[in-house]
Amino acid sequence: MSTKRLPRGVIALGLVSLTMDLSSEMIHSLLPVFLVTVLGASAMSVGLIEGIAEATAAVAKVFSGVLSDWFGRRKPLVLLGYGLAALTKPLFPLATGIGAVLTARFLDRVGKGLRGAPRDALIADITPKAQRGAAYGLRQAMDTVGAFAGPLVAMALMAASHDDFRLVFWVAVVPAIICVLLIAFGVEEPEATRPVAQPRLPISRDNFARLSSRFWWVVAFATVLTLARFSEAFLLLRAENVGLAATWVPVILIVMNVVYAASAYPFGRISDNGSRRALLIWGVIFLIAADIVLALAASIWAVGLGAALWGLHMGATQGLLSALVADAVPADLRGTAFGIFNLVSGIALLAASVIAGGLWTLLGPAMTFYAGAAFSLVALLGLSFRR
Repeated sequence: MSTKRLPRGVIALGLVSLTMDLSSEMIHSLLPVFLVTVLGASAMSVGLIEGIAEATAAVAKVFSGVLSDWFGRRKPLVLLGYGLAALTKPLFPLATGIGAVLTARFLDRVGKGLRGAPRDALIADITPKAQRGAAYGLRQAMDTVGAFAGPLVAMALMAASHDDFRLVFWVAVVPAIICVLLIAFGVEEPEATRPVAQPRLPISRDNFARLSSRFWWVVAFATVLTLARFSEAFLLLRAENVGLAATWVPVILIVMNVVYAASAYPFGRISDNGSRRALLIWGVIFLIAADIVLALAASIWAVGLGAALWGLHMGATQGLLSALVADAVPADLRGTAFGIFNLVSGIALLAASVIAGGLWTLLGPAMTFYAGAAFSLVALLGLSFRR
């Protein structure tokens, strides 16, 4: 499908996301196994670290979204967020304990939080409403190309270096630097699309009243869905659990992200054609199927199928939820709205990851994924009763 009609800024931001995700996923595709096999962490510790990291990003998104509305500028905060994430990448190969990894993940996610809401608001600012599904889908697709290229590069380096985790982590610093250069010199915030600066902080009773019930419904739905979709770290642990060697564990993220990247933009185009409700329903069904397959998995092939279904779920829902948020709020409150949306989702992800880690430790992997399927059914029921 052609992307010529989409604004150049959307494509530029997609390239920025691609390079940062290439860097991040080279690390994250190996981090759970590195924590368990090298640093001696438990599955519960992995869940806690991932949950705290993502919740931190969510909190930071609120502040950065509010500030971008207040200043009427998005790019400086986007640059600051990507820059901080790049600066934290060397902390991973230098880590010698769980605390050091937690610190690195914490700072890395602060960077993610700083850039997330302003970037998503900027996409809405520069994209016509009729194309927002495609715009968010394209950014998600390019982001996900980096997400599956990262594990692929990590896997190749692990095989060539005889499982040298720290070498892979050092190499991941390079695309992070390239990302910062891309956003500094390749992304523009046109004056015509900039929101008007506000005389006071957008967080006020009057502004909250301007956020529609439709927006709050999207937040509630996404919260339940996030409880069902805990950290992808548990996909990697499931692969290791059924006997896949550490060198090849990143292949699971590759499978998931190839499917995610291939489906995000087409699903975004479908959502622009008026099929949003049906697409959300299918997205939840894909997640239920993924959880059931992963709960019953006894081989790496089953885990791979579960990861592919997980990727279809992500492709069908993530860009669409962003478009729904953008459409439901006033232009001058988009940064704030995306911040709130991501804060609530991040808190839910913290809870989901801790619950998943606890279930994994106490009752085994299967119960972790059965719980995910149960939360997915709740989300599906809520969607079914929503007109």
